[in-house]
Amino acid sequence: MIEALAVERKAEQNEELKERIQQLKKERNAIILAHYYQRDEIQEVADFRGDSFLLAQKAATTDADVIVFCGVHFMGESAKILAYDKTVLVPDERAGCPMADMVNVDGLRELKKKHPKAKVVAYINTSAEVKAETDICCTSANSIKVIESIDSDEIIWVPDKNLGDYVSKFTSKKMIIWEGYCNTHDMLTVKDVYEMKEKYPNAQFVVHPECRPDVVKLGDFVGSTTGIIKYCRESDCQEFIVGTEDGTGYQLRMDSPHKTFHMATKYLVCPNMKVNNLKKVVRALETMQPQIYVSPQVAEKARGSLERMLAVK
Repeated sequence: MIEALAVERKAEQNEELKERIQQLKKERNAIILAHYYQRDEIQEVADFRGDSFLLAQKAATTDADVIVFCGVHFMGESAKILAYDKTVLVPDERAGCPMADMVNVDGLRELKKKHPKAKVVAYINTSAEVKAETDICCTSANSIKVIESIDSDEIIWVPDKNLGDYVSKFTSKKMIIWEGYCNTHDMLTVKDVYEMKEKYPNAQFVVHPECRPDVVKLGDFVGSTTGIIKYCRESDCQEFIVGTEDGTGYQLRMDSPHKTFHMATKYLVCPNMKVNNLKKVVRALETMQPQIYVSPQVAEKARGSLERMLAVK
């Protein structure tokens, strides 16, 4: 009884917070962008849900004065770089990305010196400072197209070694791959997948290329978060084992309510993505803090890298 009352009260509080968010959005001329890995309650109030690529596109073209970016810090930076005249807020500035922290400017500069003919491709999961040192950015959705668009036979790839390994199979170019990885996706093992396949023999395994190469090999479909959602929506299959962050389940269920989705392991939860909540969104809009700041010099250099990514067709 007590537990039921607590759930009911939580639902009431969420509704009050959602109403307050709608009011504040009008007052501030604000837009809320939410990554697919956010909590369900955040995705429910978002004006746009998407992966890094889709949200970067929205940030670059919005007419809003204020962007509330519900994701992790580098995503807010990318929005600020692409829409420098806008105010970009993040609900919690502690929402970082361990993979983005695995590559640093000094190390990248040293690697560039060792390979002076190479072009640098940075996964969007990088800091603004690292982006400023690169030739072009990419996301998991467009990584192969980006690599093939570059007029160079030698590529320095930062920072995700798992995605780099996957991309390298689709190009003849020499890939010099940084040793970074996503802590969350890297947790999924072959053993986990085999156990789920045995438990759900009729399910297809869909997997993000940030997972380990031996896990990716087992996929019935391999693709970005948006690619996975699209595949599951259009597939005739009715049951899926999902090898990406569990927040993706919200959009999967929205698009395909009659299909069944099993997360490949309970550990596919990004703690950094989950620090955001409705209370923090309200506080950000009320106080106009925390704001994302990128120096004009860094933003100018990084913007070219992001804009070249957005121009790849």
